[in-house]
Amino acid sequence: MSVDWQLRESGPVDAEHTVLLLAGGLCGAGSYAEVMAHPTLARTRLIAATLPGHAGAPPPGDYSIENYARLACGLAARVGADVVTGFSIGASVALEMAASGGFTGRTVLLGISLSAADEPAFFHAIVGLGRVLGGLPVTVLAKGAASMVKKMPVPAERQAELRDDLRRNVPGHVRPSLREYRRWLCRPESHAERLCRAGSPTWIVHAEKGDGGLTGDERRVLQVCHQAHLVTIPGAVFLLPVEAPEQIAEVIIEALPASAAARSTESGVLRTARIARS
Repeated sequence: MSVDWQLRESGPVDAEHTVLLLAGGLCGAGSYAEVMAHPTLARTRLIAATLPGHAGAPPPGDYSIENYARLACGLAARVGADVVTGFSIGASVALEMAASGGFTGRTVLLGISLSAADEPAFFHAIVGLGRVLGGLPVTVLAKGAASMVKKMPVPAERQAELRDDLRRNVPGHVRPSLREYRRWLCRPESHAERLCRAGSPTWIVHAEKGDGGLTGDERRVLQVCHQAHLVTIPGAVFLLPVEAPEQIAEVIIEALPASAAARSTESGVLRTARIARS
């Protein structure tokens, strides 16, 4: 099935490396604007994509994370991406791309949840109430996210852009997407173990507070997985690409294949890194 991807692009068309940026749930490709504007990525081709059915983008026929991954693998192949970065649900799609074998490059997973336990009770309530109340809970979720945007340390004009994206969400499109996302979280196999078995280098990034986290078991699996790098950004962050663009850009630079040789010469492997806020 073909998809009318809503894209935003920056950087040289003939750049050595291309990074595909998958937006989070309810967010548009513009949520990566701060990351894409960071000077350290000026020589990298960056292509941000809105997930179908979110932020007003045309919906897919199949809302499952597995189908999103198939669609995104096609997009990654089309643009020649060697790194895929995803935020929130977009990170789940990136993980599924790697775990399914459809994408064999490097992944950067921002604020990812690997199981139902990683999501707050409020999220599960929103999804469950959708069966009874239709699109109303999704509307409440979008308004709650918009209220969080007002607290972000970005200019008022930027806040307005982000809130506009949230208002573009169609509850009838988002509701099945969130339902399928929860189904994916509840799959019996461990997503942490699936990610490790994929064998591709991956960076898992969370803030100390505000964007969810991992269970103790998930963290232990990833800490002994030699291609997994756990990164913690200090402080409370709600929307990582908007609020921590410098730190995210640093991780993406590290994930580029050109960095592999430098990393291989280091003595020892640092499994858990902390990036201080400047």
